[in-house]
Amino acid sequence: MKLKKWISIVLAGCMAAGCLAGCGGTDTSSPKSPTASEAVSEAGSEESVQNTNTEKVNLTALISKHSLTRDVNEMEWLTLLEDANGVEIEWQQITADWDQKKSVMFAGGDIPDILVKATSTTDFATYNGLFENLAPYIDAGDMPNVAKMFEDHPELRVLCTDEKGAIYGLPNYRSIWPKTNRVLYINQTWLDNLGLEMPTTMDELKEVLIAFRDGDPNGNGDTTDEIPLDFNGFPTYMLACFGVPLMNESSGYFVEDGQVKNYRVDDRYKTFMIWLQGLYSEGLINEEVITQDYSKFQSLARGEGGVAKVGVTLGWESGDRFGTEVADQYVSLPALKPHEDSDENEVYWGYYADTQSVNAATVALSANCADKEAAVRFIDSFYDEVVSIQVLFGGMNDVDKCIQDNGDGTYTVLPPADPSIDPGTWKWTNSFADYSPYYIPDDMADRLTLGEDMQRVVKEREPLQETLERMEETCESYPATFINYTTDENSELAMTQANINNIVDQTYAAWLTDSSRDIEAEWDSYVQSVYDSGLTQNLEIRQTAYERYLGSME
Repeated sequence: MKLKKWISIVLAGCMAAGCLAGCGGTDTSSPKSPTASEAVSEAGSEESVQNTNTEKVNLTALISKHSLTRDVNEMEWLTLLEDANGVEIEWQQITADWDQKKSVMFAGGDIPDILVKATSTTDFATYNGLFENLAPYIDAGDMPNVAKMFEDHPELRVLCTDEKGAIYGLPNYRSIWPKTNRVLYINQTWLDNLGLEMPTTMDELKEVLIAFRDGDPNGNGDTTDEIPLDFNGFPTYMLACFGVPLMNESSGYFVEDGQVKNYRVDDRYKTFMIWLQGLYSEGLINEEVITQDYSKFQSLARGEGGVAKVGVTLGWESGDRFGTEVADQYVSLPALKPHEDSDENEVYWGYYADTQSVNAATVALSANCADKEAAVRFIDSFYDEVVSIQVLFGGMNDVDKCIQDNGDGTYTVLPPADPSIDPGTWKWTNSFADYSPYYIPDDMADRLTLGEDMQRVVKEREPLQETLERMEETCESYPATFINYTTDENSELAMTQANINNIVDQTYAAWLTDSSRDIEAEWDSYVQSVYDSGLTQNLEIRQTAYERYLGSME
């Protein structure tokens, strides 16, 4: 199913009368809470936080937050939001090892009233009875902001509704993120120094990498300190250039001709690995690409004393990838054809609009919460659009100084108040950030001026725009974000996927770094071992779930 056709089916199916319990019957006529919306936009004045309740309701909450994120009790927007809702929250803040800690907490059954960024959809089945079903509150009009999100995007309700019609965790949605989270950067200064043209194919890219290796492109007199190509993990996005239509791919799974497939056993993956192995054997890829940690990966790309060290690399945004000293040397590339005679209509890039826009189970409520009415009201206030942009980017007040209200229904993300901090770090420091409860509607893209870093993100993806738009028209989307599995299916997938990952990861590392390994000769036995380790079952489960999901949209 093509992406646009899939979206139209989602909307038509979920807005039809008498549709699935997960999509319809919601009364969204109740207005959003103006008190919360207005209060968190003020400068912290006493008038802005007055609430009709003379005595606040005490609640407990847990947030699993990024290590950069400061104490949430110091976030003025959050204090104002609590005041506006007549609640006082005792926050428990976790910055490391939450996956290990939560199993102990959840098994004990004693959890905080509200859990932010702390649950997965599998937790609700594993710890049955621990979490409150939020569907009745939504349908009764007690969560008007969440109801509005579901009205605008019915597929989100499908995402968080289990087979019995219950909703235990609420997703988020943001309209303002790009459709891919990586671009391929090349050092334009190095090209200019060596008199090279911009590559248009993978063959030409290899020739450029050879020149980067041999020609001292950074001009410091040392021909050994340049790294022609560097990446972190598996370079999935470059694989797509070899013809794998990665439309919302998840863990290697994608859809083609109506069938769920996995690229790790696809012949196009074999072709790509042979190409990649050849680059590594010729010293064109960082020799530590498998073993280096992310901090080393980042520091290499930022150069040293204004001298760049990396020629070509994958990244999110140039400021984040290259820092301040060498970022202006780099430009982004389009999706490259493998060879001059390759069909450009079979060249793709990693398209991840779903995962870029949506996260599942960002907030949940304890079934044992003593004042569910207050907790539900507080959770719903996060989904007010004015609150939501502050959840993601930081407060719109004179204390936080992260967003400016322009007074005409538009808003501007401000530069960091601390000029020594880059915009990305500033966001993660002052907000709940990406995987948090919020709803940023589609029209906000026209009303919110993004920060300098996000403006670069958009600009740097322009060379990929034509490819991504063509994929929307011609490729089948794998809506992994929206597919739900039964408890038994989840258990089977988790167990077998671990076995699959063990084989494919080890084989990838060996094939890449050891040129004596004959990929062509080993291919058939490798593929069989992956199928035998559990891929056969996983493909069957995912195909069934995929078809079940499509059926629910009819």
